[in-house]
Amino acid sequence: MTPDPYQPDLNTYRALLESTKAIPWRIDWKTMTFSYIGPQIETVLGWEQGSWRSIDDWVARMHPEDQAWVVDFCVSQSQSGVDHEADYRALTSAGEYVWIRDVVHVIRTEDGDVEALVGFMFDISERKKTEQELERLRKELEVLSFQDGLTELGNRRLFDKVLSREWGDARRKRSSLSLILVDVDHFKEYNDHYGHLVGDDCLKKIATELLQAAARPRDLVARFGGEEFAIILPETNAQAAQTVAERCRERIEQADIEHLAVPEGKLPRVTVSLGVHACIPAGEGSIREFLDATDRCMYAAKQQGRNRVVWMEAV
Repeated sequence: MTPDPYQPDLNTYRALLESTKAIPWRIDWKTMTFSYIGPQIETVLGWEQGSWRSIDDWVARMHPEDQAWVVDFCVSQSQSGVDHEADYRALTSAGEYVWIRDVVHVIRTEDGDVEALVGFMFDISERKKTEQELERLRKELEVLSFQDGLTELGNRRLFDKVLSREWGDARRKRSSLSLILVDVDHFKEYNDHYGHLVGDDCLKKIATELLQAAARPRDLVARFGGEEFAIILPETNAQAAQTVAERCRERIEQADIEHLAVPEGKLPRVTVSLGVHACIPAGEGSIREFLDATDRCMYAAKQQGRNRVVWMEAV
């Protein structure tokens, strides 16, 4: 009988398999031993073909952090007869790790029992490096999207996000939430007198002082807009918030930033007016009402002569 030219023999199949960069392999399910692994294993991982005898060799040459979940996942998928793939770090003979993607096909008997696993190992180290770099850039962009470009404080977008989160948390816990709004006194006159570049430097200095005054990890100091700043103080009552606000006012006054364009009779240095409001979110109260109340306190501080702190009870 004339051989069918479209039906390659085993040697042809082997030649095709071993010409790829991927590592072909076959595991007998009952014995959990490799019945075949391609010579590419020596190029990719440095191990001799003959050193891959059982599944134990595969597990031992896997990063310790990946072993448990990869083995559990692959065994459970194989037992269910489901083709699958897994990414993990494989140990080279030189003691380094490379990223491998194992693509697995389950071969079953006519009775439906698992007979063998066959698959390919692909070196995806370069792809992983690219993915990790893209993830790093994504996180960096996310940070920048929440950061004020001038002062490097949180921006209004971050302020809104954190305030919403803390408002919900305070409502659930029935805890006090405080907010401080800060406005730089006579800042238009400052910019007109010294110029906008010096004005920018002034805002940076104020940002630094505010950060020093509200230093708990969960507190947020943000640039609210223009020459206004905001400080969110979770789990803080009115008295404690007033103390923080007064500390902010004092630090900025003591920073001694010259301001010769203030109205006559005023201290010739940069000062701020602060409004403070604290509440336990409940009932029909809203974030908008909370913000409006704090804003009224801040404007009351300006109307009462500036360079002072006004809290809700004084409005």
